[in-house]
Amino acid sequence: MSLNKDQENLYRRTMEEAKKQLDGIDAEMEKEIQIAREKLAKLQESKKSFKQMYEAGANLLGIEIETGKEDEEKTNSEEKVETKEIKRKELLVNS
Repeated sequence: MSLNKDQENLYRRTMEEAKKQLDGIDAEMEKEIQIAREKLAKLQESKKSFKQMYEAGANLLGIEIETGKEDEEKTNSEEKVETKEIKRKELLVNS
């Protein structure tokens, strides 16, 4: 099917506009991913601080708590899953 000059120009303009929209969406997605990363980092720092306060309080009161490897492994595992999820989303944005 052959397009006349007007149709060709229309499709070219449509493609250009679609490309601009795609680029804008990619930029917005990247911005949101960065916001999520920053929020996650703040939450992880808060969690770490509260955990330290909890453990210090328990120590002062002579209360034995389980904070060993299980809790650390869970936290590390959660961080790895979150990191993988963020990377997966980044790959989707960049593709």
